[in-house]
Amino acid sequence: MAAEAIHTQMHQEASETPQQQHVEDEVTINIKKRIQYCGGGRVIEDRCIYRVPHTLRCVKKEAYTPNVISIGPFHHGNERLQDMEKHKQIMFKRFIQRAKSSLDDLVRFVRHFEPKIRASYSETIKLTEQELMEMTLMDAGFIIELFIMLEDDDWEESNDDKLSQPWLVSSILQDLILLENQLPFFVIEEIFNKAFPHDRGLSSFFKTTCEGFKLIIRHNLKLTHDIEIKHFTDLLRLFHLQGRMPYRAPVSESHVLKYSANDLQEVGIKLKKISTNSESPCFLNLKFSGHNLEIPQIIVDFRTEILFRNMIALEQCHYLHDAYITDYAFVLDALIDTYKDVDLLIHKDIVMSFLGDSNEVVRMFNGLPNNFTLTAFNSNYLDICKRLNYYCQDRRHKMMATLRRDYCNTPWRTVASIAGIIFLVLTIVQTIFSVFQFQLVLNK
Repeated sequence: MAAEAIHTQMHQEASETPQQQHVEDEVTINIKKRIQYCGGGRVIEDRCIYRVPHTLRCVKKEAYTPNVISIGPFHHGNERLQDMEKHKQIMFKRFIQRAKSSLDDLVRFVRHFEPKIRASYSETIKLTEQELMEMTLMDAGFIIELFIMLEDDDWEESNDDKLSQPWLVSSILQDLILLENQLPFFVIEEIFNKAFPHDRGLSSFFKTTCEGFKLIIRHNLKLTHDIEIKHFTDLLRLFHLQGRMPYRAPVSESHVLKYSANDLQEVGIKLKKISTNSESPCFLNLKFSGHNLEIPQIIVDFRTEILFRNMIALEQCHYLHDAYITDYAFVLDALIDTYKDVDLLIHKDIVMSFLGDSNEVVRMFNGLPNNFTLTAFNSNYLDICKRLNYYCQDRRHKMMATLRRDYCNTPWRTVASIAGIIFLVLTIVQTIFSVFQFQLVLNK
């Protein structure tokens, strides 16, 4: 029976028409094309540059999309950004003229790193080896020349009318902080060191980069170069995580701060700005002791939301168990409920806003902690939130809050309330005195 079945199958295969064979060949070719770039399904250790997840992008896609220039493969070839390609070539030409290594040497150098560059991206890059090398070298040369010119303050001498416009510098730097718009930091630094070996006239690429970003990041950028930097988004996140970070505890309901800045002030908590000095360099370092809640100053402008959204996106993709920026966004969202909270924090010098409208600050911070996963929470914040909630729920503090809200919310009401209390005390004293006098008369 088995031999007969095999004979029948061979007869059917032999009797296939040319048309059927053509269909099968087409299916085979199409499947091979589809699986060519799918990878092996393993998490690659070098992976650090990601597409922003749809759940985050759909909230505000413009916060993750470059406006003027594409860097790296994700937005490479975007027609909307093609205008800058010519200017990128002008900058690359300046870089080659400045470099101590020839273009041929740099090409051979980049080819050595091509597999590691390709492995740095979360998606399989469909560019050929030649195309990826060319794109990487052009983009890296542009970035290096950009930061050198900014450090030397000779941007206006770029011999390019468009590149000499101040607004463009700011827009380019803003695009360089986007998670999807990155080259691996190591390859830019390696190209820099290859192009300028032992050049005492130039700072290190790390220092040059920090100087460049000072134009759009208003905080003082201090960081030792003894840690691994994956790309520019990662670098800016590290600026906010200086110092020893606390461990993160499992999420519970107690991590939610239930009271806003004004609520805290009403129950007697004093909000104070804490300086980010050498002893406490971390921008995320909150302290609560006695009646004082100390918060480092945060500077808010139109780039703040873009920066925070991209740092949070990086944490959701790469640092899910160390999502300290995400935790910070949760705390700010709780502290800021209305424009009155923003005005109070501005008055306390905790928030320095360049947005003009306090409601814009509210909208920004209330919109940050949306559509992402929180598996753990900063243990320091967890402890502070628990103690703040307990403080606000204490009966004595709630009575004090009611007194402040209902009787002392304006100077005139405070005066009137004090006058009323004095009048009441005097009335009681007068009544006691009258009773005492009456008792004396009866005794006589």
